[in-house]
Amino acid sequence: MRRTGPVEIGTVLLGLILLLTPGMASAAPTKAAERAPVSSYEFVSQAGDYVGGGATRAYTAPKDKIRLSGNAESLTLNADSADGKEWWSVQIAAPRGQRLQPGFYRDAERASFRTGRAPGLDVGGTGRGCNQVWGEFAVDQIETDASGAVTVFEATFTQNCEGPNAPALKGTVRWQAFPLSYKYVSDEGDYIGGGQTKSYRGANTVFTVGESFNGAITLGVSGQRDGWNVEFAPPKGQKLAVGTYTNAKRYPFNDGSPGLNVSGNGRGCNELSGSFTITELVTGTDGKVKAFSATYEQFCERGTAALRGTVHAFA
Repeated sequence: MRRTGPVEIGTVLLGLILLLTPGMASAAPTKAAERAPVSSYEFVSQAGDYVGGGATRAYTAPKDKIRLSGNAESLTLNADSADGKEWWSVQIAAPRGQRLQPGFYRDAERASFRTGRAPGLDVGGTGRGCNQVWGEFAVDQIETDASGAVTVFEATFTQNCEGPNAPALKGTVRWQAFPLSYKYVSDEGDYIGGGQTKSYRGANTVFTVGESFNGAITLGVSGQRDGWNVEFAPPKGQKLAVGTYTNAKRYPFNDGSPGLNVSGNGRGCNELSGSFTITELVTGTDGKVKAFSATYEQFCERGTAALRGTVHAFA
């Protein structure tokens, strides 16, 4: 399988977003359960939007029927509700002569009738559609196989029917995908995060995941003029597993304790304390990580200002 676009991922982030709090109960690590990738379509329609009718909907396979056709130049995701009463079509296309890759696509026109260098978007269904489209979309993930067929896809979109200021239809489509993201919340006075809150997605960020000989997992995040490293390590003689690890010390100087080290943009802790929770960890038959999800809380230099974050990745 080859990846389309600049996302270089050894393992891609996944799982539910869960911020660890200081009072969170400690749990012994347990074996991770296998999880399937997600195929889904969800949307929120503003009042007055013709296509969505002001509704909010979510469809997920296998309960609902989700299908994908096309290729990396132009693809269509179809979603049929389980009761057969609603059916939807989301067409997303690169500018003519190009292929979709992770990134933002603005000034989209109706896909089948796009002009010049415009990307294409066309969302309709259940008997409703646009004559003209003004819109934009962000591709977070896309992968293709040797034949050119799309095997993984995730994107968000905003569509305005018949005019650029018309009520919006906003949605997310996924095909055999795990969520890919990194988010942190930094308290005022935290040296590493500088008191900021930021989120990173595949549309504008390159993620890398590595494993070390001692069982540590490192996430690299590069995007939005930032570069971060997030490292998790098990206690000496153990392997990382689903569960909560308390009394973490700075990795790789953790001296048998669980290891944690979040650094970047030229900033790091000399001494740190913290905890982290592995919410998902799936390994292959070769023992290598296939899927990884975690939250953390870190304190620098015995301070009280925390840096908290959430990471999601899959291979």
